[in-house]
Amino acid sequence: MFVLFGSVNEVNEKLGILRTMIPISTISRPVEIGLRLTGIWPNSLVLFRMLWTLVMGIVLIFQYHYLLIHFSTEELPNLIDGLSTTLPYNLLFIKMIVLWVNNRIFNDVLKAMSNDWREYSGMYAMIDKAVLAHRCSKLTIGVYSTAVLLYSTASINFRKQSNDSCRELLIKMELPFNFCESPVYEIVMWVQFVHLMAVASSIGMLDGLMVTLMLHIGGQIDLMRQEVEEICPNDDKYDLPITIVRSLINKHQKIIAFTENIESLFSHIALMQFFSNTIIICCIGFLIVTSMGTDEGIRMLIKTMFFYIAITLEAFIFCFAGEYLSNKSKTIGDAVYESVWYNLKPRDCRVLLFVIMRSQKRLTITAGKFMELSLQGFTNSMKASASYVSVLYAMY
Repeated sequence: MFVLFGSVNEVNEKLGILRTMIPISTISRPVEIGLRLTGIWPNSLVLFRMLWTLVMGIVLIFQYHYLLIHFSTEELPNLIDGLSTTLPYNLLFIKMIVLWVNNRIFNDVLKAMSNDWREYSGMYAMIDKAVLAHRCSKLTIGVYSTAVLLYSTASINFRKQSNDSCRELLIKMELPFNFCESPVYEIVMWVQFVHLMAVASSIGMLDGLMVTLMLHIGGQIDLMRQEVEEICPNDDKYDLPITIVRSLINKHQKIIAFTENIESLFSHIALMQFFSNTIIICCIGFLIVTSMGTDEGIRMLIKTMFFYIAITLEAFIFCFAGEYLSNKSKTIGDAVYESVWYNLKPRDCRVLLFVIMRSQKRLTITAGKFMELSLQGFTNSMKASASYVSVLYAMY
């Protein structure tokens, strides 16, 4: 035995490694740390909320001041460049305020997820969805961080300078002091880079949170389908145990309540996200189109291409989340219908019939109750952005 498998200590060590690889929660560690640092996690320090409010408020005031001063068609590319970086800041601040105000609902969501893990922690469906959620969270944070790194590199290293003009900042602002001379300029640029990286990581963290919540619901739906498939009567008058009936009803009700809480949290966020991302994608597309064939073309492409990918990914995540939830909720009714309900007693059939009828009302996430988030909505957003780019280019 020791020849084949090694010593007992080696076997225990390998088993310990496997246990550490299994997630203990659907929420990944980077997302949890981000939620704590932004004051969204339960019992987080109020200091974090105050700090983010102060910093984001001051930055947005300077950014909007810059846009008002340079609001003219003669400076259209410069204006759109500033707008493309101001809107993500504005959207992130709105997201934080909404999650801070609805902190009690978010706490209920986290408690429901914790209870689900205590009850089904060893199930493959939970582990599989948790692993996927962790990977998606790291991907979204990594994409935004890479976009900031490339944006900053292109902005700093390829900037034209002249004696009679002040060098541009990484984030276009109208500051109340002179920043043109060294070392003030370098200090401001460094502070802006750190702040921009923190903002980008927070945006990626919240996108990862959205993916995590959707995958958690998907795992719960898969577990409910497994319970339905375990109904295996052996005769024509099989008596469905009341424990199975109660478990199915409770599980379905928990899924519905969990979805309603997410809808309450992200409905207005999704509405702002839909309009904001459409404008941002339009602005970045305009900058890319107008810079083609010029001396600034390569620099602008490096500066904005990954930024464009990150913003498009953000819009896709929200729309895909709504599509995923809608399609996944349909499988509940399909699983119940495909079960052996015809071998059950009439009273038991009526119970399953109620589950089928309730599952016909799809679970979904809406954008401010106006429209359902879906891949069709994502396609319409991209089409609208392309149309606005052509209009801006005609004006330019």
